[in-house]
Amino acid sequence: MTLTHIDGKGNAVMVDVGGKPATEREAAAEGRIRMSAECFAAIQGGAAKKGDVLGVAQVAGIMAVKRTPELIPLCHVLNITKAGLELTLHPDKLEVEAVCTVRTYGQTGVEMEALTGVSVALLTVYDMCKAMDKGMEIHSIRLTEKSGGKSGRYQRNANVAPSGEDGKG
Repeated sequence: MTLTHIDGKGNAVMVDVGGKPATEREAAAEGRIRMSAECFAAIQGGAAKKGDVLGVAQVAGIMAVKRTPELIPLCHVLNITKAGLELTLHPDKLEVEAVCTVRTYGQTGVEMEALTGVSVALLTVYDMCKAMDKGMEIHSIRLTEKSGGKSGRYQRNANVAPSGEDGKG
């Protein structure tokens, strides 16, 4: 396998996408944050001292999508045509799930943007709730699907357990 961000001398490079055709590209990523029952109840009831945790996390995740090239050194600046972030409460696991979907029409994909959106949304939940629970755990951040471009469609196998839940780490 050839790494596209490394040149023949071993130097980091930004991939030249100039000759690639522009296509519709979309990616989705997900992740979760697990917390104490007290912290979960505060989020669910809108009683967190810093305010609307889910609303702020949603906006933070969308903003992060647009700033991905500033955070990940070799990412291209893209014309994002859609950035959506949904947060779902899972009371049975005391978790908040973030799902980010990003779309563009361009010469390179938006996987990193979707992953960044999820990561920052979950970090925002942590930041807003750390006074209640410093032991929160962010986990299972992963690409769930992507479409467009030369490599075509990818969809994560729905039967794959999140890291750590199947004993394989």
